[in-house]
Order: sequence, then C-alpha cells, then structure tokens
Amino acid sequence: MKTIRFLSAAMIAAFSVLSVFAQEPAKAEAVDIKPENSSAYYYVNVPIEKIYPHRLGFVISYRKGGSSLGQSYLPIKWFEKSAGKGELIRLAGGTQWPYLSVFYKDGKVDHIRLFVREELSHPSWGSLPSTAKIDDRFDVEELHLEY
Repeated sequence: MKTIRFLSAAMIAAFSVLSVFAQEPAKAEAVDIKPENSSAYYYVNVPIEKIYPHRLGFVISYRKGGSSLGQSYLPIKWFEKSAGKGELIRLAGGTQWPYLSVFYKDGKVDHIRLFVREELSHPSWGSLPSTAKIDDRFDVEELHLEY
C-alpha cells in the first residue's frame, strides 16, 4: 500500500516538474498582406443539382440558399475557344458531385468552370424534352446567378 502511495506521489511530482519545461505556444504574427500579393479575383462554388445538355449549351439547376433551386443557361460558345468565358472539366469516377466555379474580377463575372461527371448515366445529368423552346435563352453575354 505504501508503494502505491509513493509511486502516485512520484508521478505527480514528475508531471509537475515536466510542466515547468514545457514550451510556450508560438505567438501568431500579424500577416501583412500587401496589395501586390493579393488577387483581383475571387470565386464562388455553386453546387449543381442537374445538368441538361442542349445543342446550344447547358441548362443547369443549381442550389440557392436554403432549399430553393435556381436555373441558368450557359451558351456553348463560352466553352469553345481557349481562354474563353468558360471551361468544361469532366470529372472521372468518384463521389464528387458536379459544381460550377464562378470567378469574379472587380465585382463582375470574369469566367466560369463547369465541373461535370464524365459518364452521362450519372444522376446529375438530365434530358430536356424535345419540345422545349428555349433557344432564345442561350443568347446571353453575362452570367447572372441568384444566391
């Protein structure tokens, strides 16, 4: 019994002594962000619920704040040339769900990246009815999303 008390007292004393040698936590230094080190761009990732391919582009249904959905029309001409307004990135297998990255510069949409699943059998792909008369909705120059 005396041995247990002695060992307990020795352990408490050892831990007390060890705390004296503990290092001080590193102090956070203020980061000076200089204007030349900051970017004029910022981006917003928008989760996509459905992507509907069309001969003139893509119709996307995206998640707005809360539980409501928004819809936007992305003309195919935005994705046709390099350094254009849009970039189509096909995601291979995995669990990543499609999304849209919108890059802003000076408060205006500069370019977008549409991340879609490669396999058209994925549940994120949809199909539009052949009777849908939406050709005029792809005649847009700017992307307007509601968040």
